[in-house]
Amino acid sequence: MSKTYYTEDHEWLTVDGGVATVGITEYAQEQLGDIVFVEAAEVGKQIKKGDTAVVVESVKAASDVYAPVDGEIVEANDALSSDPALVNSAATGNGWLWKMKLADEGQLIGLMDEAAYKTHIG
Repeated sequence: MSKTYYTEDHEWLTVDGGVATVGITEYAQEQLGDIVFVEAAEVGKQIKKGDTAVVVESVKAASDVYAPVDGEIVEANDALSSDPALVNSAATGNGWLWKMKLADEGQLIGLMDEAAYKTHIG
Protein backbone atom coordinates (compact mmCIF):
# COMPACT_ATOMS: atom_id res chain seq x y z
CA MET A 1 0.00 0.00 0.00
CA SER A 2 1.38 3.38 -0.96
CA LYS A 3 1.58 6.39 1.35
CA THR A 4 2.19 10.02 0.42
CA TYR A 5 4.42 12.40 2.37
CA TYR A 6 5.19 16.12 2.01
CA THR A 7 8.24 18.31 2.73
CA GLU A 8 8.52 21.91 3.90
CA ASP A 9 10.10 22.65 0.49
CA HIS A 10 6.83 21.66 -1.25
CA GLU A 11 7.83 18.27 -2.61
CA TRP A 12 5.57 15.24 -2.36
CA LEU A 13 6.63 11.64 -2.41
CA THR A 14 4.48 8.57 -2.69
CA VAL A 15 6.22 5.50 -1.31
CA ASP A 16 5.34 2.00 -2.47
CA GLY A 17 7.55 -1.00 -1.74
CA GLY A 18 10.69 1.00 -0.92
CA VAL A 19 10.47 3.16 -4.05
CA ALA A 20 9.31 6.78 -3.91
CA THR A 21 7.79 8.75 -6.76
CA VAL A 22 8.69 12.42 -6.22
CA GLY A 23 7.24 15.66 -7.54
CA ILE A 24 6.32 19.17 -6.54
CA THR A 25 3.01 20.01 -4.90
CA GLU A 26 0.09 21.86 -6.49
CA TYR A 27 0.98 24.80 -4.24
CA ALA A 28 4.57 24.87 -5.54
CA GLN A 29 3.58 24.75 -9.20
CA GLU A 30 1.03 27.55 -8.62
CA GLN A 31 3.80 29.70 -7.08
CA LEU A 32 6.15 28.98 -10.01
CA GLY A 33 3.63 29.67 -12.77
CA ASP A 34 3.88 28.10 -16.22
CA ILE A 35 6.63 25.46 -16.29
CA VAL A 36 8.72 25.76 -19.48
CA PHE A 37 11.59 23.33 -18.80
CA VAL A 38 12.35 20.42 -16.48
CA GLU A 39 15.88 19.09 -16.17
CA ALA A 40 15.74 15.29 -16.21
CA ALA A 41 16.87 13.51 -13.07
CA GLU A 42 20.13 11.57 -13.44
CA VAL A 43 19.25 7.87 -13.32
CA GLY A 44 21.68 5.88 -11.19
CA LYS A 45 22.75 8.92 -9.15
CA GLN A 46 23.00 8.51 -5.39
CA ILE A 47 21.46 11.52 -3.68
CA LYS A 48 21.25 12.67 -0.09
CA LYS A 49 18.34 14.42 1.57
CA GLY A 50 18.56 18.11 0.66
CA ASP A 51 20.62 17.61 -2.52
CA THR A 52 19.30 19.24 -5.69
CA ALA A 53 17.81 16.44 -7.79
CA VAL A 54 16.33 18.45 -10.67
CA VAL A 55 15.81 22.06 -11.74
CA VAL A 56 12.38 23.25 -12.83
CA GLU A 57 12.20 26.44 -14.88
CA SER A 58 9.07 28.54 -15.18
CA VAL A 59 8.31 31.84 -16.87
CA LYS A 60 9.04 33.45 -13.47
CA ALA A 61 12.17 31.66 -12.18
CA ALA A 62 14.33 28.57 -12.04
CA SER A 63 13.83 26.50 -8.92
CA ASP A 64 15.80 23.61 -7.47
CA VAL A 65 13.83 20.55 -6.41
CA TYR A 66 15.50 18.76 -3.52
CA ALA A 67 15.71 15.11 -2.60
CA PRO A 68 13.30 14.58 0.31
CA VAL A 69 15.28 11.56 1.55
CA ASP A 70 18.48 9.65 0.76
CA GLY A 71 18.42 7.17 -2.10
CA GLU A 72 19.21 6.29 -5.69
CA ILE A 73 17.38 7.78 -8.65
CA VAL A 74 15.96 4.84 -10.60
CA GLU A 75 13.76 6.61 -13.15
CA ALA A 76 13.25 10.07 -14.64
CA ASN A 77 9.93 11.22 -16.07
CA ASP A 78 10.99 11.42 -19.71
CA ALA A 79 7.58 12.79 -20.78
CA LEU A 80 8.53 16.13 -19.20
CA SER A 81 11.31 16.78 -21.73
CA SER A 82 8.73 17.21 -24.49
CA ASP A 83 5.84 18.40 -22.28
CA PRO A 84 7.07 20.24 -19.17
CA ALA A 85 3.58 21.73 -18.69
CA LEU A 86 2.51 18.32 -17.32
CA VAL A 87 3.86 19.63 -14.01
CA ASN A 88 1.24 22.41 -14.15
CA SER A 89 -1.67 20.26 -15.28
CA ALA A 90 -0.93 17.20 -13.15
CA ALA A 91 1.68 18.09 -10.50
CA THR A 92 0.69 15.18 -8.26
CA GLY A 93 -0.02 12.79 -11.13
CA ASN A 94 1.64 12.48 -14.55
CA GLY A 95 3.80 15.50 -13.73
CA TRP A 96 5.99 13.53 -11.30
CA LEU A 97 9.71 14.29 -11.58
CA TRP A 98 11.66 11.17 -10.60
CA LYS A 99 11.50 7.83 -8.83
CA MET A 100 14.05 6.79 -6.24
CA LYS A 101 14.93 3.70 -4.26
CA LEU A 102 14.96 4.68 -0.59
CA ALA A 103 18.19 4.22 1.36
CA ASP A 104 16.58 4.62 4.80
CA GLU A 105 12.81 4.45 5.26
CA GLY A 106 13.33 5.85 8.76
CA GLN A 107 13.81 9.27 7.14
CA LEU A 108 10.12 9.30 6.25
CA ILE A 109 9.26 9.85 9.92
CA GLY A 110 10.28 13.51 9.74
CA LEU A 111 7.97 14.29 6.80
CA MET A 112 4.41 15.62 6.88
CA ASP A 113 1.16 13.93 5.96
CA GLU A 114 -1.39 15.77 3.83
CA ALA A 115 -3.20 17.37 6.80
CA ALA A 116 0.06 18.70 8.28
CA TYR A 117 1.14 20.01 4.86
CA LYS A 118 -2.16 21.85 4.38
CA THR A 119 -1.61 23.50 7.78
CA HIS A 120 1.99 24.34 6.75
CA ILE A 121 0.88 26.24 3.63
CA GLY A 122 -1.92 27.95 5.54
